[in-house]
Amino acid sequence: MVRIAVDLNRCQGYAQCAFLAPEIFAMHGEEVLLYDPEADAAQRDKLAQAAAACPVQAILVDAVEPDVVEPDAVDVSAEAVSGGR
Repeated sequence: MVRIAVDLNRCQGYAQCAFLAPEIFAMHGEEVLLYDPEADAAQRDKLAQAAAACPVQAILVDAVEPDVVEPDAVDVSAEAVSGGR
């Protein structure tokens, strides 16, 4: 899975991303960008091209492994929460 974030305050609606990766990005009207924040990993190359083509660098693409536990995540069992009763 690939996670996408777009700084909509920075986006100026040039639509280069929608042209290069229409499966992920779409313009609604002339100024509103719609996008899927979690894209399939198969789209990674198109997403990288779309991010690189953004004139204001408003797109961040981050690869995420689905089975990886975040280092800050804490696994607390129900027994620990209930006090071991």
